[in-house]
This record gives sequence, structure tokens and C-alpha cells, in this order.
Amino acid sequence: MVSKMKWLLPLCLLITGCASSDSRVTLRIANWGGAGEEGPFQDAVAKVNREFEASHPGVRVVIEGIPGEYEQKMLLNHIAGSMPDVMVLDAASASTFVDNGLMTDLTPYFEREPGLREQFFPEVFTPFSRGKAVYGLPNDFTPMVVYYNKELFDKAGVAYPNPNWNFDEFLRTATKLTNHETGQYGFGLSNWMPGWVMWLWNNGGDTVGRDGRAGGIFDSDANVETITFLRDLATKHRVAPTLSEAAALGGDYFEKGKAAMTVSGHWSLVGFRASKSVDATKLGIVPMPFNRATGSRTMGKGSQTVLYLSAYGIPGHAKNKQLAWDYIKAWTSYESQSIYNKTGIAVCARKDVAGERSEQGKPNPSPEALQERSFLPIIPTGRSPYGAFLIGYSVVETAGKSVLDTLINNPDRDVKTELTKAAAIIDKEFGKRR
Repeated sequence: MVSKMKWLLPLCLLITGCASSDSRVTLRIANWGGAGEEGPFQDAVAKVNREFEASHPGVRVVIEGIPGEYEQKMLLNHIAGSMPDVMVLDAASASTFVDNGLMTDLTPYFEREPGLREQFFPEVFTPFSRGKAVYGLPNDFTPMVVYYNKELFDKAGVAYPNPNWNFDEFLRTATKLTNHETGQYGFGLSNWMPGWVMWLWNNGGDTVGRDGRAGGIFDSDANVETITFLRDLATKHRVAPTLSEAAALGGDYFEKGKAAMTVSGHWSLVGFRASKSVDATKLGIVPMPFNRATGSRTMGKGSQTVLYLSAYGIPGHAKNKQLAWDYIKAWTSYESQSIYNKTGIAVCARKDVAGERSEQGKPNPSPEALQERSFLPIIPTGRSPYGAFLIGYSVVETAGKSVLDTLINNPDRDVKTELTKAAAIIDKEFGKRR
């Protein structure tokens, strides 16, 4: 361990830039991203930080943008004993830090702030909680949803999606909206497993058990049916571009006005609203389709989705814990979130700010507010990503992407066989950790 420390510490300092000769107290805030980035999001962050410094004389806030492999680099910082005062926790990898005992339980801080938790959507605490302990105060989040282009629906004379639709209804809708002569597809399929895992849940399937076991789950009959459905969208029904066609376009089919529907999170609204090919006032949002007979067997009736979230936490070895808590409270306050959430990158974890963004109670909301409203009833149907509770879950997502890549590029291969091979890879990987 001593020999490792000799090179890990310099690496840590290189990653975080944490050394400072300033005589003031330096409050280090780690987040993903690189130095020098500009835009509305960074401007909003800078404004909030300047206000925090003004209200805390003698404190200097330093944002340490961690480019690339955030999770791995933060672990290196921990090994080197150079953790920041505050770090952003991504729900998809929260288990790495929470279940390894690297974070501070915030329960005592919440107990000194009666009513604070109730200001947030209850669902956003789940990924960062273990029993009564809670390790993060949520910042923002998004459920994964189906976006649809009303303009393309209207031109084709197709009815807008019913929120209670099933897989067959989705396929029929996509078929009516596909026009190969004009290069338009009904659906823009993206092979990013965090963006399509919900299809498995909504047909009665799943990925792994809580211990990471995949055999009999990842290659279940329900998953065979669902993966076949996704493959056939591109290769049999031709209502979605193949992966090579999508790569050749060099961008998002939906954002370029070449697909009538897509699945994504709230973050995509930023690009859609900036697109010259999409009328942002004519974007609709509905829940994922689900098969009523089999979908969501373990989660109750109705469509299910996933909630991707971020939260602010305090590392266990942070030097300025009370000041870190003050910063987290300030950042997640109504005032700060009202500024930050104008960037439109996510749904605010605060109920009051999210309500204002959706113009709740107003009889004639703007198109943007209507879109914000569409997210709200979907929130209670959201599940936490498995990475919140299962260390190393990314191996499942890598395997899932590989399977769909293989099947779309080689549609004659047997789906069950490919899923079983992937399940064996997952089991072998998690078997090393048991």
C-alpha cells in the first residue's frame, strides 16, 4: 500500500488541482466534467457559488471538474487521502461509494433541519439511502420517457400516443410514421442500455438479482421476447434505423427531425429546443409502453421507468463537514435551484421549483410548462438504477449493449443463445466478488 500511495497522491493532485496557497478556507466541490467548460449550466453554477462565498466570508469555493472516468478517479482520491469536501453522487454508481463506507451519513444533519426532506420528491432519496441512513441530498433527476414529435404525427394523420399503450400499439404507431422515401423513421433506437432497460421491466423481465446473478434472469423468456422486439424494430419492421444507419447520420435522428419518437431523459430537451429541425413547442411526452398481461410483474400494474439522479454527499474524510453541509443546503435551496433549473437540464428534486417550472395551477401554461408537467406523473413509476445498490453493475450494461449490437448486426442469430452467453459473462464477473 505504501508503494501505491507514492504514485496515487501525485495523481490525485493532478486530477483535482487541490493544492492552494490561499489563506482562506477552501471548500472543494467535485463534479464530473472538465475545466474551462462554458454555457448556461456553468454560468448558473458560478452564480450560486459567488453568492455562497459572499454569505460565508473567508471561504473560497473551488469546483473540481473531473473529466472522463469520474468514479475511478474519485476512488483514487479516496485511496490517496485527498477526498473533496463535497462530491456529486450519481445514482447509477452510488453503491461504489455508499456501500464501501466512503460517505458520511447525513441523518444527523437532516434531524437538525425539520421539514427539509419533505421539500423534495420522496423517490429521489431511495438510491442514496440504506435503512434510516441517507448519504445524499438530491439535486436533480429525470425519468426516462418517450418523446414524440406532434408535427410529424399531425402530418401523417396519426393519433398521439395513449399513456397506457402497449408494445403492439407502439409498433403500429411507429409503422404509420415510417416513410423510407423521405428517410423518416417512426422511432429512433439508441443502443445505450441505461436507455432501454425499461423495455425489459415493462414486459415482465429484469437484468439480475440483487446479488448480481444473471442466469435465468437476464436470459429469461420475457427478456428473449423483449430483445427480439427491439431487434425487429430495426431489422424486420424497419421502423427504426439500424445502428450503422444511425452512426452514418452523425447525430440524433429525433433531434434532426428524422424520427417521430425516441426514448430519453429530460436532458435531451435542451438539444431538442435548440434544434432547427424540431418545433420545440410541438414536443409530446408519454410513459413507456407496457404489456398489461406481463409487464412490471414485480412492481405493480402500469408502466415503469428508471430515475437517473444526482445528489450531493459529504465524503467520510472531508475536512470541512459542517461547511460542506452548509454548501449543500445552499445549493439545493429554493433560491439556488430556481436559478440553476432554468438551464432545463433536468427535473428539479425540489417539489416547489418543479411545480413552478410546470406552472402548476395556471390555466394556460406555456408549451415548455406543459412538457414539464408531463414528467411529474411519471415520477412515482420510476425505479432506481441497479448501480445504486449493486457495485460494478456497469458490467451488465456493457453485456446488454453487446447483445443488442450483435443481434441488430446479425439478425439471424438466436436471441436466447446470445442472452445466455451474456448472462454467463455477468455471472463470472460477479462471482469474483462474492
